[in-house]
Amino acid sequence: MKITNIRVLTDNILAGLRLQRGDDFSLFLTAPLPELQEGAARLQRHFCGNHIDFCTIINGRSGRCGENCRYCAQASCHHTGIDEYDFLPKEEIIRNARANQEAGANRFAIVTSGRALAGKDFEQALEAYKEMRDTLSIDLCASHGLLTREQFKRLRSAGVTSYHHNIETSRRFFPQICTSHTYDDRIRTIRIAQEEGFCVCSGGIIGMGETWEDRIDMAVSLHELGIESIPVNALMPIPGTGLQNRPQLSGDEILRTIAIFRFINPTANIRLAAGRKLLPENGATALKAGASASITGNMLTTSGTTIKEDMEMLKKLGLTNAEEGCTAGMNTCGSR
Repeated sequence: MKITNIRVLTDNILAGLRLQRGDDFSLFLTAPLPELQEGAARLQRHFCGNHIDFCTIINGRSGRCGENCRYCAQASCHHTGIDEYDFLPKEEIIRNARANQEAGANRFAIVTSGRALAGKDFEQALEAYKEMRDTLSIDLCASHGLLTREQFKRLRSAGVTSYHHNIETSRRFFPQICTSHTYDDRIRTIRIAQEEGFCVCSGGIIGMGETWEDRIDMAVSLHELGIESIPVNALMPIPGTGLQNRPQLSGDEILRTIAIFRFINPTANIRLAAGRKLLPENGATALKAGASASITGNMLTTSGTTIKEDMEMLKKLGLTNAEEGCTAGMNTCGSR
C-alpha cells in the first residue's frame, strides 16, 4: 500500500486498517512534522484516551556484563566508571517499590545486567517479587535477559506480569551493535515470555547510526510480534562505550520517530525512555502526539525525571495516570 495522505491514513487506521511490511512508508519521512503529530495525536486519543502509563525501574545488579552491546555502559568490555554491584538486598528493592507506588507509578521493574539472571541472584529476585506481590499493589515487571521457559514460569508464579526485553533495532542493523548474541535470541525470548502469559515490553534505541528504514523496520517487527508496550530510547552517548562519539538526535527527529511508531502500532503504549531531556518540554509535546507512556524516576545510566515532576506535568496537560490504558492487552499488562 502506498501512503499518500496522512489525514486519510489516520481515518483508515481508526476504522481498522493496520500497516504491514512491504507498504510504502516514504510519506512518513516527508510529511510536515505537525501534520504527522496531529494524526498521531488522534490515534492516541482514540486508543489510549487521556491515560499515561508510568513505570519505574531499579538497577538490581550493575556492571560486569559479558555481552558486547556497543551502546551499553554496563558491558565489561567498556570502561565507563559506573558503579558495579551484586544483586541488591531485598529490603532495598521493596523500599524503592513502595515509594514509587505511593508516588503514583503504575508499574515497577527490577532490571539486571548480564546475559541472563541465574543461580542465587535469580532466587533472590524471586523472593523480592513474591514479597512485593504479597505486600504492595503496584504491577511488577522484570528485565533479566535471555531467560529459559522454566524461569519465566517461576517469575509468573512469583507475581510478575510484564517482561521487558528490547529488540533494540532492525534485524539488518543488529549485528552492528551486538555480536555476543543474536537478534533471533531476543525474538525467541520474547515469544517464550508471551507464551507464558506475560505482557512484553519491547522497543529499542534510535540514534545508533541506523537509517530511517531501520527504525520503520523495527516498528513493523514490533507490530508483527504483538508488542503491547514499546519504549523508544534516544541514544545518550556515554563516554567509554562503542558509541561514545555518536551525535545526539534533535528533538524533532525523536518526535517524528514517536509519531511513526504510533501509526504502525496504534493500540500499543508508546513509551518515552532514555533521551527525554532531548525533547521539547521534557517530553510534554510527545505525550500529546503519540506517546502514551513513560519511564519515570531515576533511570539506569541516564538522568530521568522525578515522579512528582511527571505528575505535575500530567495535570497541566489534562492527562492522567489513572488505570485506563490503551485498548491492546491492558488486562494482561496491568493485572495480576
